[in-house]
Amino acid sequence: MMTFLSIYLGVLVFSFIFKKYIKRFSLTMPNSSKDIQGQEGLKESMQTERRIPSLLKTPKNFRIGNDVQPKRDLSRYVRWPRYILLHRQKKILLQRIKVPAAIHQFSKTLDKNQSSKVYALLKKYAPETKTEKKQRLVKAAESKAQNQKTDSKKVTVLKFGLNHVTTLVETKKAKLVLIAYDVDPIELVVWLPQLCRRQEVPFAFVKNKARLGALVHQKTATCVALTDVRKEDQAEFDNLARDLRQHYNENHELLRTIGGGQVGIKSRHQQEAIKKAFELEELKKTSQ
Repeated sequence: MMTFLSIYLGVLVFSFIFKKYIKRFSLTMPNSSKDIQGQEGLKESMQTERRIPSLLKTPKNFRIGNDVQPKRDLSRYVRWPRYILLHRQKKILLQRIKVPAAIHQFSKTLDKNQSSKVYALLKKYAPETKTEKKQRLVKAAESKAQNQKTDSKKVTVLKFGLNHVTTLVETKKAKLVLIAYDVDPIELVVWLPQLCRRQEVPFAFVKNKARLGALVHQKTATCVALTDVRKEDQAEFDNLARDLRQHYNENHELLRTIGGGQVGIKSRHQQEAIKKAFELEELKKTSQ
């Protein structure tokens, strides 16, 4: 009995060792000529990589003191200045609440092509700078000292300043008025478009008060007015004034359309979900 058990155990151990050996042999030995070629190719590529350091794999390490971190959008984590926060909150608020037509019309500014034409024309009538004025006065003083005649012609330039422009519009001396869309508080100029309509003066809303200020050598300007144009610019001015009259003065929809009323993305998703649920209920009712 003991001999039979010892033989049986010996056979089990032998079979276990034999299986292990076969597995190792099958892993180490290639199955075909293709495997041999593949292994040779791997060896060659490894040798070339060792020879050429530029081909070596160098994974980036983003730990402290190693590779530079990739660029990420950190705008959500930035502590923005208060004026930027207020500007963004005001923009969202104007999208959500119902904005009266008298205020909403300021958002209907000239497009890029029209504004470029307007600014190109008005740039020709920019007022003189301080240095230019000083040079003109010095020249006039020198000519006066030499008893020479000086040109005392009235120069047509842009007029700026809210009170000054208002007076020009009331007296119908202004031929074109540009109003900045981002005046704060808006109550300063909210009545000016209606005054221009009443006095039949062509006007337009433009972006922005800083750009208007640059025309008249100021930081900002709420509005500018043109009182006269030269003969060479008359045809261009007439076409421009006609377009602006159609777009603003004679456009009664500007005073009827109410702004705002746009819901946020979350509310929009909720509304869409409710709408889909109602549609499914209707389908179920019709199918029954």
